[in-house]
Amino acid sequence: MLVTSPIPLLDPLFTTDAMRTIFSDHARVQRFLDFEAALARAQARVGVIPKAAVAPIESQCRAESFNIDAIARATALAGNPVIPLVKELTDAVARRDQNAAGFVHWGATSQDVMDTALVLQLRAALDLIESDMTALSEALAHLAETHKRTPMAGRTWLQQALPVTLGLKAAGWLSAIERHRARLHELRARALVLQFGGAAGTLAAFGDRGLDVVAALAEELKLAVPDLPWHAQRDRVAEAATALGLIVGTLGKIARDISLMMQTEVAEAFEPMAAGRGGSSTLPHKRNPVGAAVVLAAATRVPPLVSTMLTAMVQEHERGLGGWHAEWETLPEICMLAGGALAHTREVVVGLDIHAPRLRENLQTTRGLIYAEAVAMALGKHIGRQAAHALVEQACQRAAQEARHLRDVLAEDATVKARLSATELSSLFEPENYLGSAEILVDRVLAKYKKNK
Repeated sequence: MLVTSPIPLLDPLFTTDAMRTIFSDHARVQRFLDFEAALARAQARVGVIPKAAVAPIESQCRAESFNIDAIARATALAGNPVIPLVKELTDAVARRDQNAAGFVHWGATSQDVMDTALVLQLRAALDLIESDMTALSEALAHLAETHKRTPMAGRTWLQQALPVTLGLKAAGWLSAIERHRARLHELRARALVLQFGGAAGTLAAFGDRGLDVVAALAEELKLAVPDLPWHAQRDRVAEAATALGLIVGTLGKIARDISLMMQTEVAEAFEPMAAGRGGSSTLPHKRNPVGAAVVLAAATRVPPLVSTMLTAMVQEHERGLGGWHAEWETLPEICMLAGGALAHTREVVVGLDIHAPRLRENLQTTRGLIYAEAVAMALGKHIGRQAAHALVEQACQRAAQEARHLRDVLAEDATVKARLSATELSSLFEPENYLGSAEILVDRVLAKYKKNK
């Protein structure tokens, strides 16, 4: 019988129901059984086992028929869950057809089952992730298009630097997500492949029919056929982990930006409001960036997990000891964290509450210092870049010390007055006049997105 457990307390925060279902114990066991059923069908197709053995084997390949807790306890002694599962499956088939029971798991090894099951789970996970990434890209494209002319303070080293646009910031996020979508598309061909080689990867148990079984099994499971079994070559799953790690890193960057924009003193953008969202147990006024917090937590947790997958690549001879085992929980955890982070990011971006007046107001925070480069470049055409830089730098220091606007300080300088009219000087302190190619850059990103959509 199937023994279920309650949803762990924090799962709904850090992953999604759909992703949790894919990597549940029930789903993992079902994928093992899917492999066993497909193996029987494939071997019967090529004449390795009797066709009469297929139906009795298939009929018992249902996870709900097994006590998963008992299999888990047996795993502690056996070393992997396939060994006790195959024993129970064989016993179950024998109760229906003794002859068919002799062909359960014919010529396969535990790693064939576990790796292929993981690939099947990974395929389902990538489907979810790619769907959410498509929706996230759409939301980011809308944000970039809507705000490609909306000025805001650009910040370097957490300090105001010069004006940019909110659309440019969103386009940067979008461009990265689109690169990740391309990576996932390329990854599928390398990662979603069958694992089947028998005990040492030679398919010796099948004589000269081994490759026929591989082809038939791959067709049954709708997986690609690798050049050869990859039991100890772990670049496929490591690449999947790394690609997901890159995605989570970009989601973390988006979350960091939005959470900084949500700071009380900045107040330029906010996560969407909803009942029970972002409150405090003691402070009624709080509007906390809870979505960003979860994404940033994932961005903290995933890199060490990716490191585990990379470290596990160093495996011994034809079958690894310990490194392979390290992957079993690690890649699923990466997938679940990535899925959760992506769902939170999508929700935040779709409902992002932009405070446009505050974006413009913050451009005035430095009393014009954010336009210092604009003045220096204009003045440099007359007196040279170095001299202009030094003059404006001194004016900035004076403006800061005297709490005055930089424009007013510069207007008193004889060198400035001799080269720039009052109208020219004032125009340098309008953000729209110093956005460079921001709008063109946004349009380039959007054009590429629409082309690849």
